[in-house]
Amino acid sequence: MERDLSIITAITQKGAMGSMRKTIENHTFDEERALYGSEGILAKRCRFDGPADGESAFKESTDIRIEDCYFNLRYPFWHDRHLEICDSEMTEACRAPLWYSEHIAVTNTKIHGIKAMRECHDVAMEHCDIVSPEFGWSVRTIRMRECTAESEYFLMRAGDMDLSNVTLRGKYSFQYIEDAVFDNCRFDTKDAFWHAKNVTVRDSVIKGEYLAWYSEGLTLVHCRIIGTQPFCYCKGLKLVDCEMIDADLCFEKSEVEAVVTTPVISIKNPLAGTITVPAVGQQIMDDPHAKGRILIRPDGKCFCA
Repeated sequence: MERDLSIITAITQKGAMGSMRKTIENHTFDEERALYGSEGILAKRCRFDGPADGESAFKESTDIRIEDCYFNLRYPFWHDRHLEICDSEMTEACRAPLWYSEHIAVTNTKIHGIKAMRECHDVAMEHCDIVSPEFGWSVRTIRMRECTAESEYFLMRAGDMDLSNVTLRGKYSFQYIEDAVFDNCRFDTKDAFWHAKNVTVRDSVIKGEYLAWYSEGLTLVHCRIIGTQPFCYCKGLKLVDCEMIDADLCFEKSEVEAVVTTPVISIKNPLAGTITVPAVGQQIMDDPHAKGRILIRPDGKCFCA
């Protein structure tokens, strides 16, 4: 594809691939596939907006760095490799900006378009503000630090995840995820962690009803759990010194080992394992297949062999 070389202002910065990047600065693009198939580009203070309403600005590009840019058009980063985005904004009109790409780093950026990321690999995000329904579906290997998010179906079917100091408000989050670690996070989301596998959550707050149904290999350590009917139909569930607030009908049909440090409203038919609590308002054991034990220990300590 032929380029308008007049938009290149400098060739100064070595890129991720080892070659020098060409700098494009203070330019506005609104045409279709404005920089399609580019390699080794540094875009600074550029705007992707305008009456031509073009899509796919950087599609099929490699070794791209974006600094202080504004995106108000659709699908800018599809099938890209080695992409860095910092101090930029993707508006609500910037629909589905990051799909099918790999080796991505995003920092200090607003991402406000629907379905903002899908089927990407090797993603690092830091200090980002995400407002995006269906964000992050089927992403593999993602690291998030100090981010905020509002989303429905956040990171569904994602895997190999490492999230720290992430605040989320939404619904149906982390469903069908695998191999994930969460530290010091705050989640306000219903139906979270359904069908999740091999997940550890530490020192976090999770608020929302129907938490983690049908999960396998879920471990929560020093967490605060708020909401009705958590942890039903789970396998390999483990709680270590967790608080449970407004929690009723907990652990139904679950295989669980739990030490809970606060009184629980009610526990219903745990399938197997041991639940240690300081107090429980009601123990419902009306299923002959439910063999789980409930141990009342006011000091909050479990019996150890």
